[in-house]
Amino acid sequence: MFFLKKLVSYFILPPGIFILLLLLIATLAKRKVVRRLALFSALTLYLISTEPVKDALVYPLESEYGRGDAAKAQAIVVLGGGVYNSGYLKSSSYKRLIAAFLLHKDTGLPIILSGGASIRAIPEAKVMERLLKEFGVEPGSIYSELRSRDTKENALYVKRVCERLGCRRIALVTSAFHMGRAVRMFEKMGFEIEPFPTDFRFDGRYNFYSLFPKASVFLDSSTAIREYIGRLFYRLAY
Repeated sequence: MFFLKKLVSYFILPPGIFILLLLLIATLAKRKVVRRLALFSALTLYLISTEPVKDALVYPLESEYGRGDAAKAQAIVVLGGGVYNSGYLKSSSYKRLIAAFLLHKDTGLPIILSGGASIRAIPEAKVMERLLKEFGVEPGSIYSELRSRDTKENALYVKRVCERLGCRRIALVTSAFHMGRAVRMFEKMGFEIEPFPTDFRFDGRYNFYSLFPKASVFLDSSTAIREYIGRLFYRLAY
């Protein structure tokens, strides 16, 4: 009964329901090109919604950097990971902020928050700053830049903050999948980096249910694909 309940839930909820609809189109369509396109789309959607394929996409990104040495850093830099217009941080931002808070508790280093409004109404760094104060961090230990809209601008505007503080070696906190691009951009701005990745998406252990499509897995795969595209763009543009 448990297996049947799981099976039904996987295929009546996205992305399973869309996979079934694409397979139905592939079965009923009269034109060969439509059948092939629907079948290819169903297979692609299925694969990137399963844990082994998601891990194959995520692992090369997340394994690039391990934890650095906080004792060498002069400040902690946290990159925003998204905020809702309602004023609540998205999950990536929460995980980054908590990692930075724990690092601050261990080291006493000042925290530099980086994240502007971009297409949102509220700057990410402002929301993170408010939460850090609620966590008990002294306001004098928090520095926020509210202008950056992407990783390049994160590095640019954090550099201006660090020039005022006189710090060059930083403990950089961001999601593990994003760390490689962030490190390269900050190094181009002259920083010395101690990476502190968080928000890991890699599982590495599988069972029978790992082969069923899941929306959360599809989201992680999409995040990894977007990061590959972002890295390609940054290498071509910068």
